[in-house]
Amino acid sequence: MEKVRISKIMAEQGLCSRREADAFLAAGQVTVDGLPVGVGDKALPHQKIVLNRQAQRQQQSSVTILIHKPIGIVSAQAEMGYLPAVALVKADTQSRFDRSGRKFRSSDLRGLAVAGRLDIDSTGLLVLTQDGRVARQLIGQDSAIDKEYLVRVQGRLSNAGLQQLRHGLSLDGQALKPAKVDWQNEDQLSFVLREGKKRQIRRMCEMVGLTVVGLKRVRIGQVRLAELGVGQWRYMTAQERF
Repeated sequence: MEKVRISKIMAEQGLCSRREADAFLAAGQVTVDGLPVGVGDKALPHQKIVLNRQAQRQQQSSVTILIHKPIGIVSAQAEMGYLPAVALVKADTQSRFDRSGRKFRSSDLRGLAVAGRLDIDSTGLLVLTQDGRVARQLIGQDSAIDKEYLVRVQGRLSNAGLQQLRHGLSLDGQALKPAKVDWQNEDQLSFVLREGKKRQIRRMCEMVGLTVVGLKRVRIGQVRLAELGVGQWRYMTAQERF
């Protein structure tokens, strides 16, 4: 069996992200079968990889932030004069429904990464996290976390078109995974997906003759948007799980 980079094994085992693994390795915080290892070192997948206590404490102190992203805000890096979602994370926009018991600290902004983007024309639940394990759980290739969207549409949709939305469409040369799609009322559909290609729902709707006029993500796994107001955010509690 061929050895592979330890950082790759750590990510595949869900210990942390590749980026975090390299940082832990560079800091000398990782052992393999009890022996210290560094950046670029390799191991066999069955060998025992352990983070030291300092690295484990660092992971435990990582925060995950839930934002109700408004339309007109980009998910990640600022572009074309538009604000990124992280700019909304400040003391005066923390939701009164935050039950974490934690008050905003500027250090919580360090290293936040978006785990599952929303396009600029969409609103709803957006996750920012310092924890690579959370990011991998939500956007890794093997992620099984579903995401629910409420989608207002214009146009006529046949029964055959509804079945195509549920299963049978392809984007970018790849067949889409089955989706749960149902009418909520005369102009709104509910989509539940387990993947997130760029502008996927809008493109799916276009393929069956619909135009999306409003899109909101209301749930990621077991975490719901609920009472979180537009432009507000809260910390994810230790008891919550996606």
